[in-house]
Amino acid sequence: MLSKTQSKADKLSKSNHQRNVFIAWCTIPTVVLFCIFMVYPTINVFYMSLFQMSNLSLDKKFVGLKNFSTLLQDDKFWQVFRNSLFFIIVVTAITITIALFFAAILNQCKLKEKPFYQTVFFFPNVLSLVVISTLFIQIYDPTKGILSATLKLLFGTGNHAWLGESGSARWCIVAAMVWQAVGYYMVMYIAGMDGIPKDIYEVADLEGMSKFKQFFVITIPLLWEIIRVTIVFFIISTINMSFVFVKVMTPTGGPDGGTEVFLTYMYKQAFTNSNFGYAMTVGTFIFLFSFALALVSNRLTEKETIEY
Repeated sequence: MLSKTQSKADKLSKSNHQRNVFIAWCTIPTVVLFCIFMVYPTINVFYMSLFQMSNLSLDKKFVGLKNFSTLLQDDKFWQVFRNSLFFIIVVTAITITIALFFAAILNQCKLKEKPFYQTVFFFPNVLSLVVISTLFIQIYDPTKGILSATLKLLFGTGNHAWLGESGSARWCIVAAMVWQAVGYYMVMYIAGMDGIPKDIYEVADLEGMSKFKQFFVITIPLLWEIIRVTIVFFIISTINMSFVFVKVMTPTGGPDGGTEVFLTYMYKQAFTNSNFGYAMTVGTFIFLFSFALALVSNRLTEKETIEY
């Protein structure tokens, strides 16, 4: 009897070992690719930021932390920092708010056309960022754009250089970024709302709670974990997305650099000024800033999980 038990234990142990070996072999390609395309480039950027070089050749001079000292004293960089922070805060706040608003409407109204509206809102995510940027350039055209034409029809004036002034240019880019992203997050929130038991809303209706109050008392708290994840994810993606929108809609960084952001500044330092060492320093700052921003936003949005 003891020998049979020992035999079963040995077989189980062997089976677990084979399973672990199989899992290890399956994960090796992923780990290798991650190291090649993520870990190595990140470490290399940190390393190259310690050098002064005019190109990517071996002709480089070690300067230590001098590039970082220059960065902290660079007034242009701090303007770029403020521009980037503006896009991160404003675009994230508007996108998340609108996405939640439309998700709540579609979820509460029980429309038969709900799948159709989801498809319509999600459609911008199918288009490339370059296509969307080009589309909005046409909308903002001072003479032939639909925005100027509409304003001229309604108020008799509208020939405004929307992308030619730093104040209006930033908000024009914000509108394009929000239009591109809001549908994706709306669909995510609808999926989360569909998972909330309908009994909770029925009880709230019986108690006379308004739909508006239900949204803040029931929907938001039960959906908060999804909202937290989307906020962190969108903050990071905004840093990347803003490069394309700014580069296409205001190629020179807008009037007086009013729309220039982190990645466009890094690109300019590398490929316009041929200052690759300094560009890598900017890249290092972006990485550290993104990491810190993700930690801070995650901590600020941390709440006790409410289960249903």
